[in-house]
Amino acid sequence: MARRDLPRNTNGGRSNGGRSSPQSPPPSALRRWTGRLFMWGLGVALLGAIALAVAVFVTMRSLPGYQELKSSQTGQMIVVRAADGSQLVTLGPSYGRWIPYARIPAPMKDAMVSVEDRRFRSHLGVDPIGIVRSLMVRVESGTWKQGGSTITQQLARNIFLNNNKTFGRKAREWVLALALERKFSKDQILELYLNKVYFGGGAYGIDSAARKFFGHSGEEISLPEAAIIAGLVKAPSRYSPTADADAAVNRAGVVLQTMRDNGVLSADEAAAVDLKKVKMVEDRAGQNSARYFTDWALPQLDMLLPENDRPIEVWTTLDPAMQRAATSAIADFAPKGAQGALVSLDRDGAVLAMVGGTDYVTSNYNRAVNAVRQPGSAWKLFVYLTALESGYTPDDRVVDEPVTIDGWTPRNDGARYAGEIDLRTAFAYSKNTVAAQLGNEVGFGAVANMARRFGITTPINTLPSMVLGSSEVRVIDMVRAFAAVQAKGTSITPYGIRKVTTTDGEVLYQHRIETPQTLVPPYVAAGMTDLMQTAVNIGTGRAAQIGRPVAGKTGTTSSNKDGWFLGFSSGITTGVWMGRDDARAVPGLQGGAAPARAFAAYMKVATAKRPVEKFDTELKLPQWQLEPDDEAMQGNPDDYFYVDENGNLVNPSRPERRRDVDTFDPDAPVVPPVPASGDMPQAANDDFLNRATGRQGDAAQPARPRPNANP
Repeated sequence: MARRDLPRNTNGGRSNGGRSSPQSPPPSALRRWTGRLFMWGLGVALLGAIALAVAVFVTMRSLPGYQELKSSQTGQMIVVRAADGSQLVTLGPSYGRWIPYARIPAPMKDAMVSVEDRRFRSHLGVDPIGIVRSLMVRVESGTWKQGGSTITQQLARNIFLNNNKTFGRKAREWVLALALERKFSKDQILELYLNKVYFGGGAYGIDSAARKFFGHSGEEISLPEAAIIAGLVKAPSRYSPTADADAAVNRAGVVLQTMRDNGVLSADEAAAVDLKKVKMVEDRAGQNSARYFTDWALPQLDMLLPENDRPIEVWTTLDPAMQRAATSAIADFAPKGAQGALVSLDRDGAVLAMVGGTDYVTSNYNRAVNAVRQPGSAWKLFVYLTALESGYTPDDRVVDEPVTIDGWTPRNDGARYAGEIDLRTAFAYSKNTVAAQLGNEVGFGAVANMARRFGITTPINTLPSMVLGSSEVRVIDMVRAFAAVQAKGTSITPYGIRKVTTTDGEVLYQHRIETPQTLVPPYVAAGMTDLMQTAVNIGTGRAAQIGRPVAGKTGTTSSNKDGWFLGFSSGITTGVWMGRDDARAVPGLQGGAAPARAFAAYMKVATAKRPVEKFDTELKLPQWQLEPDDEAMQGNPDDYFYVDENGNLVNPSRPERRRDVDTFDPDAPVVPPVPASGDMPQAANDDFLNRATGRQGDAAQPARPRPNANP
C-alpha cells in the first residue's frame, strides 16, 4: 500500500493524529484602536494629573498670604457719615468690618454652606458631583442653570478672576480653588468668603450687608436674617431687600428649606422662623437731598487726602434732623414751578443742612453752591455795613425821598416815601432811595470791597444800581457773609468734613478751625445786628419770626424772579433762595413771603434744642467816633498828627482847625492857627530835623525835648 504524506501544521511539524490544534481569531481593528486609545488616554491623564499637580503647586506657592487676601479690595470704599455717625451714603464697594471666623454667627455659616456648597467640608476645592449635576441639567434644559461652583471656586473668582464664562477662565478657577484648599484651612476659606462675597447694593461681606439691610453689625445676624443674606448671592439685584422685599423673603424661604434638607435645621426649627417679622432698614430714597451736600463735600477729599486709596469713612457736619427739616421747608414753601435752595451754618462754619433743589432725583444741580442769582435787597447788608463802618449809627437821621444818581432813579416798593427817618427804620422797611444815597456817599467801590471782604466770590459791578443787588451771587457765599455778622464781624469759612478715618478707626484727617480774621469792628457788627433784628421784628422780615430773637434781611429782585431770606438765631445762620432755573418771573414771590416762611419752618426745628440767645446790639462806639468831629468819617484822629506850614504840631481838638466840609475851598490859602499863648511847639527837635535834612547842627548844643502836643 502506498504511503500518504500527512499534512504538516503551520509550525512545520506534523499534526497529531491528523488533527490540527485550535487557533485564536485575529483581533479586529476596533479592538486594536480601542486599546491604543485607552493607553494613550491613560498616558494623557497621567501627564494631565502631573501637570495639574505642578500647576496647583506653583499656584499655591505664588498665592498671597492670608493677611494679604484679607486686605485686598477692588476699588476705594467711601462711607459718608452724618454728624451723629449715621450713614448717609456709601460710594464704591462697601466692605464693612472684618469678622473673624470665631465671631461669625453659626446660622450665617450654616445658611451659606447649605445653599451654596453643601459638600464644602468634604471636597478638595472642586466638587465633581456638582460638576456632573450641572452638566446633566445643561443637557436636559439646553442652558446653564446650575453653576456647580464651590465656595472655594467663588472665592477664587471674586479675588483673582472675572465673571467671563469661558473654559479658559473656568480652568484657571479650578486650579486656583485647588491651590487655595492646599494652602488654607476650610475655616479660613469660609471666613474669607463670608467677608468678601458680593450681596448687592455695593455691599461686600456679611458685615456690610447686615448694616445695609438690617442696620446692625454682622456679628448680630439672626437665623432669618442669615437666610435672607445667604439668598442674595445667587442674584443680588433680584433678591435685594431694599429693591423687592417680597422676593428677598421668598428666596430666604428656599434657603431655610435647603438647611432643613441638609439636616442643619429640624422641621420645627425651620417652621418657627417668621421671615416677615424681620425688620429691614428703610430705603433712603426719601433722604436724597443729602446728596446735594455730599456732592459738595466729597470732592474736597482730593485736596485733603490727595494720595489716599484706602477704604475710608468720612465724618461730616450734616445734622440728619436739620437736613430733613430743611428738605421739608423747601418742598412745602417753594412756589409751584419754582426751585429752592437752603444752606445752614453753625457758628464755627460747619454746614448743618444743605438743600440744592426740590428733588435730587429729578435734578441733581446744586443751586445752593453753583447757581448765581441776583440777591435783591439782601445785598443792602454790605451797603449798611460800609455806612456803619464809615461812622453812621442806627439812630442817625436820613431822608427817604426820590433821588437820581448818574441818571439812575431808584424807587421804593409802591413808590412810597417816608421823608426823614432813622437808619434803623430805613433798613427795616428796605428803603431803596436811602440805600442809594448811602452807597453814593460812602462810594460804590467801598461797598464792593466790603462784599469781597465778607466772602462774595462772584464778579461785582460798581454801577449805582449795585446797591440794590444787581450783581449775581451764590447762596452759600451770602450765608457766609451773614454768618460773619453773627460772629461779631469775624470771618467764617463753611466746611463739611470734620474728620476722615480708615475703616479701622485710624484718623487720616482732622478739621481744624482757622484763626478768624476781623472783617469789621465789633461795634459795626452790633449795629448791623440791630438793623437786621428790627427788620424781622417790625419790617419786611416779620414772617421769619420763630419765638426767639432773629436777625435777618429779605431780598426780592425785579419782576419777582428771585426771593431771598437770610438771617441768624442762637448761633445758626441760614439762607433761603427761591426762583425758577430759567429766571422767569414767579407770581407773588417775595423774600418776605415764601422764603421767610421756609426759613422760620426750618429754624424752629434747628434751634429747638439750643438756648435762647439775645443779640449784643450795644454799639460801644470808640471814643473818636463819639466826638462831633468831621474827621470821624475818615478814621481815628489819634492815628494822625497835624502840622502847620512851619512844621509845628497843631492840636486837632482846637476849634480853629475845624472847617465846614460843605464850603471848604481846596484852593484857598491855609491860614495857620494862632497859638493861645506862648511859643508854638515844634513837631520835632532840631537834632532830628538837621539829620533828616542833611544839615550839620551844633553838636555841642543839647537837643530840645519834644513838647506835649496837647498841653
